Amino acid sequence: MSKVAIIMGSKSDLPVMQEAIDILKSFDIETEVDIVSAHRTPEKLFDFSKKAHTRGITVIIAGAGGAAHLPGMVASMSPLPVIGVPVKSSNSIDGWDSVLSILQMPGGVPVATVALNGAKNAGILAAQIIGSHDKMVLDKIIIYKESLKDAVNKSSDEMKK
Repeated sequence: MSKVAIIMGSKSDLPVMQEAIDILKSFDIETEVDIVSAHRTPEKLFDFSKKAHTRGITVIIAGAGGAAHLPGMVASMSPLPVIGVPVKSSNSIDGWDSVLSILQMPGGVPVATVALNGAKNAGILAAQIIGSHDKMVLDKIIIYKESLKDAVNKSSDEMKK
């Protein structure tokens, strides 16, 4: 069974990151959630990054605000796909510092980056990665995508009335 690790730089990131937790639970994907600070707990960051794949983790979602080094540092040490969520935090420059810190990774150290506060999309992307080799998850994603289409069509019909 696949498991997604959802980490964040501080507890204040949890309201944003909760959307990833919720969407993954809706797909019945197990999550592991923790606070791992790139700047305040570097030893924990190193240990987590180097060992996640040995503990059954298949995808890592890392949310961070401000300088937002967490996703890139994890990606530099882990063989797993890392999805970065830039968080607009209280010490952020309108979120742009976080976006650019996660987005502008050097060649060889990729981090898939979603929109500012886009944890829901990070969860969906993690599910799609898992769904590429797990038919049960893939089927749930197909149903989810259909529900998006149905919601738009319903809104369209209601608007025309």
